[in-house]
Amino acid sequence: MRSKVIYPMLIYGLFSLFQEAHSQNNIRATGKVMSTEGEAISSVTIEVQNVATKKKEIFHSNEEGVFNLSNLAVNGVYNIYTHHIGFQVDSIVNFTPKINQTNSILIRLRPDNTSLDEVVVIGYGTIQKKDLTGAISTLDGKDIASRKTTQLSQALQGAIPGVMATRNNSAPGAAATIRVRGITTITDGGLNPLIILDGVPISGLDQVNPNDVENVTVLKDAASASIYGSRAAAGVILITSKRGKEGVLSLDYNTDLGFETPTQLPEYVGAQRYLQLVNELRWNDNNNNQNEYPIYAKDLVENYNNLNLENPNLYPITDWQSILLKKRASRQSHQLSVAGSGKNLRTRFSLGYDDTDALYVHRNYERLTSRLNNNIDVTDYLSAVVDLSFKRTTDNRPSIDPMYRMGITAPIYAGMWDDGRVAAGKDGDNIYGMLTEGGQTKYQYTQFGGKVGLDLKPLDGLTLTGVIAPMFNFDRTKAFRKKVPYTAWNNPEQRLGYINGYETTKLTESRVESYQYTTQFLANYTKGFGKHNLNLLGGYEFFYYYNEDLSASRDQYLLSSYPYLDLGPLEFRDNSGSAYENAYRSYFGRAMYNFANKYFIQANIRYDGSSRFAKEYRWGMFPSVSAGWSISEENFMKDISWLDFLKVRASYGTLGNERIGNYPYQSLIEFSNGALFYNGNTAVSAQSASQWQYAIRDITWEKTESYDLGLDFTGLSNRFNATFDVYKKITSDMLLALQIPSFIGFNNPNQNTGKMNTKGWELALGWKDKVNKLKYAVSFNISNFKSVMGDLGGTEFLGDQVKKEGSEFNEWYGYLSDGLFQNTDEVTNSPVLNANVKPGDIKYKDISGPDGVPDGKISPEYDRVFLGGSLPQYLYGGQISLGYGGLALNVVVQGVGKQKTRQTIDMIQPYQQNWGNFLSILDGNTWSRYNSDEENENAKYPRYSNTSASNNYAMSDFWMINGKYFRLKSVNLSYQIPEVFLAKYAIKGLGLSFTANDILTVNKFPKGWDPEMTSFTYPITASYLFGINVKF
Repeated sequence: MRSKVIYPMLIYGLFSLFQEAHSQNNIRATGKVMSTEGEAISSVTIEVQNVATKKKEIFHSNEEGVFNLSNLAVNGVYNIYTHHIGFQVDSIVNFTPKINQTNSILIRLRPDNTSLDEVVVIGYGTIQKKDLTGAISTLDGKDIASRKTTQLSQALQGAIPGVMATRNNSAPGAAATIRVRGITTITDGGLNPLIILDGVPISGLDQVNPNDVENVTVLKDAASASIYGSRAAAGVILITSKRGKEGVLSLDYNTDLGFETPTQLPEYVGAQRYLQLVNELRWNDNNNNQNEYPIYAKDLVENYNNLNLENPNLYPITDWQSILLKKRASRQSHQLSVAGSGKNLRTRFSLGYDDTDALYVHRNYERLTSRLNNNIDVTDYLSAVVDLSFKRTTDNRPSIDPMYRMGITAPIYAGMWDDGRVAAGKDGDNIYGMLTEGGQTKYQYTQFGGKVGLDLKPLDGLTLTGVIAPMFNFDRTKAFRKKVPYTAWNNPEQRLGYINGYETTKLTESRVESYQYTTQFLANYTKGFGKHNLNLLGGYEFFYYYNEDLSASRDQYLLSSYPYLDLGPLEFRDNSGSAYENAYRSYFGRAMYNFANKYFIQANIRYDGSSRFAKEYRWGMFPSVSAGWSISEENFMKDISWLDFLKVRASYGTLGNERIGNYPYQSLIEFSNGALFYNGNTAVSAQSASQWQYAIRDITWEKTESYDLGLDFTGLSNRFNATFDVYKKITSDMLLALQIPSFIGFNNPNQNTGKMNTKGWELALGWKDKVNKLKYAVSFNISNFKSVMGDLGGTEFLGDQVKKEGSEFNEWYGYLSDGLFQNTDEVTNSPVLNANVKPGDIKYKDISGPDGVPDGKISPEYDRVFLGGSLPQYLYGGQISLGYGGLALNVVVQGVGKQKTRQTIDMIQPYQQNWGNFLSILDGNTWSRYNSDEENENAKYPRYSNTSASNNYAMSDFWMINGKYFRLKSVNLSYQIPEVFLAKYAIKGLGLSFTANDILTVNKFPKGWDPEMTSFTYPITASYLFGINVKF
């Protein structure tokens, strides 16, 4: 009860403190910004300049267009300027506020047909959108918030052209994989874009609460990204967090409550049909002298359902999905923020809590986040930024992910006896017992971060900045795996054994502590000389990261209720630990110049040194240059009434990658207890050490050259906008593992030898208008790329997916099919992959042989070919926004226009592990002895067989489908209660909302499978959320 009283008092006291600070000035002014059509305009930048002192302050209008000016001097005279994208700059000259009177200002902005004044974030600074020469895309925080995702990475799906956000499950806390403009390397770490939060690098997008995000900016070409040098080859994502604004005092609380449910789940045959199909499969494999019932007798098959009614323990019929999965999983989110300003302080504090349950027991995801952002005006020339952040994530999981075993386990095996006790399953393999009784694993991640920055303005136009930003991580894992006995169905006291893999009780704990810090020193100079505008930036940055981990375990616990290490037996203990560190040091500069806002040029350079390379090879230089021409500013374009803005851009530059591990240039020694010696007649282990990595010292950066050509267009009174880019990226000196003879005994060392290139394009379109009181906006983006491997120094990565010279990145690689064999003669007279091939199996084409011509054999060396790229093509997304009074509807769609997708083993192969289930999509669609000739000629799938599995499920075009899909990504319906009904409650705003995500998908995938989930993993889910937003 005490906490329930203290927390509201704490919030009330904090809010009262802001109110007191806000009311200290006795000269204030209140204004409203509206369009010429009478609509309120939010987020307008209001610049207030004291005519006498030349001091400037910045304010912003809120969602109702209202702004409050504070700190106005007695007898002061001010010039007021307003800036907002799509509108002309407006000014009020010599405004003199009155003492102890209401000072009201009404500003009406007119559409601007000649400029784009929106300020966007770039590396180590900001710039007006119209002045850009690089390829940059921005996503507003309001659009992110409307998605109602707990993970920021998932909010990017379909939202930004050139950004591929993919996922393969919707497990609580799961992140999306982000790729910017294709693939530039084959090293896993180098595929991920660099993430920057408020100017400081962080490890991932999902470190940030989406509700704290003001906007996200993606730097896609070298002109915009090369300022980050060695880590920018895969793109850069800049996150700007929300901050307090001048004159805006607010307390916001937002909550969303709802649930998630699977979009698709595979379906399986029933118990009786399972028995029939197993018999058919065994008949196919063994012939059995025409015996149709080689495994399960005819009487059992025909009477199984009746026998189940008589004794469900001896003759089980188990619906594994129903006993393992819930129909829905609950989800809730609570977000509180307090923002305000005083005389010299602008601050915002936020607190967020998310709780998401899973579709099965013992899995839950909780996240608590907090952020405090402060802007402090120390003097007219000195200001400071002091930010603090905290995040704690708790991810509870069962000892095993049940999805795979749930997918394959046949219905004739019991998960539990009829009295609820754990059953034997299939010879002790029982996923129900593993899940419900096998223990849990708890992952807990705690993070503290901060940033302190000082801005000094010693001269007009010059700003000196110093920043230090530390971050500390404390991660802990506790895995308690319990032994699970199972007993006879008719005798609870008769223990038959233990569930496979759960024969003992074991505790494993680990601790990981890491810290990092970033220091920056920047000098930024901006100056205008008539029609000449110049901006210069110089900077230094240092980054250091240290990580240390340890783990310990004990096995053979006698008690399964006390998960503590000291309670385990000493003879079954183990422990380990390790540590690593890395650092980089950087010097960088940028020059931006434009003449008459028509002709633009920008040059960047960064000089990076990384601890991941030897001293003599660790430094690299990464320059770029770009230019732009605002054609619409030329006199010969002025008479085109429908044209508001037209600009062409071009850029070239180099980027780098060094994310390949921490000590690749050093020969490493590994310690182990693997050496055995005899002590008398007993073999004992002893600690030994051996070199396991042979290193090449002169390895250095991967380098990526980037070319971009872009066009920006705005027309029809700023109602229509379009952006189009084409680009090419060429990577050289790619770090590959050099093949060395296995008898040397070392891992393959890295070497700068590989090449690859990526070509692509992207298009973004938008339209915004109104019809009477109905406001609407429509946007659409689409992009495509192809990443092709170049010379890999003789190295080839072969498998179902291949990376070799001339192939696409991870291109499918396999046989060309030629239907199904229909009879024995056809098998006898055709080349086959192996001797087990029979009628009903897949037939392959003989492509080539040792001499370059077909040789009458099907072999992996000569008959596999490229089958097409595995990466999605024509990624698209769109959004429709409607507003009428307080009612708003926001609809987001997303999809893939083309993708060659291989149906995985989980989707097509029955009877896995010789006791698995049969998918319903196979039943009635396979080649079968029971079919007519015509039915077999039209069969969609090969016969049921285990002996021919290596033939039928080999990688080939037989299993390829077009993985394109269209998804109704998000529907958000909201209503703002009119202010007239709220005034007497001291509430500024009250909103109600309903959000549905991933509720409709159109695709060509087999029934039961989502296009983003192609294996037995946690399913893709649809979510339904009801929200309330209150503003004070």
